[in-house]
Amino acid sequence: MRPDGIDLNFQVLDVEETFFRMLRNKEFDVAELSMSSYCVTLGRENPGFIAIPVFPSRFFRHSCIFVSAKSGIEKPEDLVGKRIGVPEYQMTAPVWIRGILQDEYGIAPDSVTYVTGGEEEPGREEKLRLDLPERFRVEPIGPTQTLTRMLADGEIDALHTARAPSTFYSEPHNVRRLFPDFVNVEKAYYAKTGIFPIMHVVAIRREIYERHPWVAQSLLKAFSESQRHTYEQLRVSASLKTMLPWQIAAVEDTIATLGDSWWPYGIERNRNVIETFTRYHHEQGLSPRRLTVEEMFAPETFAEFRI
Repeated sequence: MRPDGIDLNFQVLDVEETFFRMLRNKEFDVAELSMSSYCVTLGRENPGFIAIPVFPSRFFRHSCIFVSAKSGIEKPEDLVGKRIGVPEYQMTAPVWIRGILQDEYGIAPDSVTYVTGGEEEPGREEKLRLDLPERFRVEPIGPTQTLTRMLADGEIDALHTARAPSTFYSEPHNVRRLFPDFVNVEKAYYAKTGIFPIMHVVAIRREIYERHPWVAQSLLKAFSESQRHTYEQLRVSASLKTMLPWQIAAVEDTIATLGDSWWPYGIERNRNVIETFTRYHHEQGLSPRRLTVEEMFAPETFAEFRI
């Protein structure tokens, strides 16, 4: 669906590249952006972006806590006092993981040591400079080290990440998930909280938005229409729209668990999820105060026209 009044030039990139180029250099007028990184920018002077309530990525992250077989970790409480790898402390996935571990299992975010660096390649750094309270212990790994290798070798005890480490597949005897039955764990979490975690937002360069505020509503309308089309296509059994052989069964199970519109855009249906995230973000030292929903999104996107 084409947004009204906008001629888009799409570039399809891995999210790591998109985030790096948008956050460091503002290379795009509009881009998918890490929810956490976006919130970090809002705490800075003259924030460079304004978001619309479109969420290209959502993910239950219980499946993304990996542990070393050498760590002795068997249950969430065993994480206390351990060294935990994170590619970047401010990444959205670890923010959710730390928050969930705190709320559901009593694991305080400052009860462990965080070790940051490249997951598969050496040399990764935080995309944004952080000024964390002293109670959070964050240490960079060496210039030739990777978190994936360190996890398998037992040099770190666990890993909070968005991408499964390669050693989880190549060395299953050394690396495993903290929650092997993660689907049922995540369904139980949703049943209890009603939260389907948001990972990414769509952000507009603020100077573009300030010159043309109508682009926010135009983009939201186009994304919403595209999503309605996708919902319809995922239900079509005449010809599958993905390469998943049991796609229809997965869709039906998802509807039974999360409802017909299981991936909602907009403000009100996501307010609890967003407010939970901003609480985590502040509690983990990433924002100096708790952000409000109203300051995160373009005001034009809080309501839509009716006929």
